[in-house]
Amino acid sequence: MDGGGGHKSGSPIYKRSPDMTKSPMTKSEQLLRIDDHDFTMRPAFGGPPIPVGVDVQVESLDTISEVDMDFTMTLYLRHYWKDERLSFPSTNNQSMTFDSRLVKKIWVPDMFFVHSKRSFIHDTTTDNVMLRVYPDGNVLYSLRVTVTAMCNMDLSRFPLDTQTCSLEIESYAYTDDDLMLHWKKGNESLNTDDRISLSQFLIQKFHTTAKLAFYSSTGWYNRLYIHFTLRRHIFFFLLQTYFPATLMVMLSWVSFWIDRRAVPARVPLGITTVLTMSTIITGVNASMPRVSYIKAVDIYLWVSFVFVFLSVIEYAAVNYLSTVQERKERKLRERLPCTCGIGNPDDMMIDPQITGYGSMDINTTGNYGMPENGGRQERMLAQVALNDPQITGQVKPSRGYVNIWIDTHAIDKYSRVVFPGAYILFNIIYWSIYS
Repeated sequence: MDGGGGHKSGSPIYKRSPDMTKSPMTKSEQLLRIDDHDFTMRPAFGGPPIPVGVDVQVESLDTISEVDMDFTMTLYLRHYWKDERLSFPSTNNQSMTFDSRLVKKIWVPDMFFVHSKRSFIHDTTTDNVMLRVYPDGNVLYSLRVTVTAMCNMDLSRFPLDTQTCSLEIESYAYTDDDLMLHWKKGNESLNTDDRISLSQFLIQKFHTTAKLAFYSSTGWYNRLYIHFTLRRHIFFFLLQTYFPATLMVMLSWVSFWIDRRAVPARVPLGITTVLTMSTIITGVNASMPRVSYIKAVDIYLWVSFVFVFLSVIEYAAVNYLSTVQERKERKLRERLPCTCGIGNPDDMMIDPQITGYGSMDINTTGNYGMPENGGRQERMLAQVALNDPQITGQVKPSRGYVNIWIDTHAIDKYSRVVFPGAYILFNIIYWSIYS
């Protein structure tokens, strides 16, 4: 036995064989034989198309723009394929992971986003690209991308709409004869973060499909689709658009209860509500694309605008008809024998026993008994000297009474019922169709 505690004589010494993938003396390019192959050609060139599997992890859905008709999404895009030229010996089947520097020296699928406006690979703190090579030649190529792509939206039901947008992935150079692009695990190839949320939309679902796309000059290409369905939140628009518009319409109805002679009150009220509705319509359209069809919000706002406008026209009609009525009463008053025994208009009194009111000047009643309250007919009893048989049909030396029935507020009376009823009916129909 050797001194110093050596091994027993004759006992074999077993040494672990070194793993070439972990050897510091072996360069990765030498291990993968980068220089021995032409990586400008796809794997198995001249043979069947190479299958390339894809899966996607959606990190965030950033913005949805109705004005630009696009959306912005950040995702992890992963490609899977097999390139036997990259196979290497390994005793424990461990893979090798590389960054973007090796990606430029080997063949990778040339994916691009169809209908994209802008896209970029994140580069903080380095390029967010990962390449993992397995001993049998299987390759995983992953990158973190933010892409802004087009989304054709149908805004005819805005803001009570549901939109479906799609992100399309396709090979730029290789047709289906050279590259077979497919989802690696079907619909399970798409994963999303549960914390993804949008301020205006509720994300209902994500799903995937695959189709062939044809270009007349180059041929058929495999195209992968990521579809996501968005339902718009209505509460914001209820507070900012629908509720103010409804209040303006209801405010315009207040003029039906204001005396028709209060011109300084009714006219500014009508003009204010019309201008406010115009401001609301302008504000909504300023944040929307200039589409050539009518949106649901346009229908509501313009119908509300018509109701407000009609309330102004209603007062114009009341004022005009009242003026016509006053002219008729003035002519009637001129025919009455007001100068016979009455030297002053103050002598023309309202009988307090019948009306319950004391004496008042005829001028304070609005030109011969215009009613102060707008809804009911009032009988004004004018106390006059009736000595003319052409008017009374008889000759009496004493005073008598002539009953004059006036209804100048009939339009206001009916408007109080017709306008709210019609607007409530419109709301029932509108919300039953679009909700």
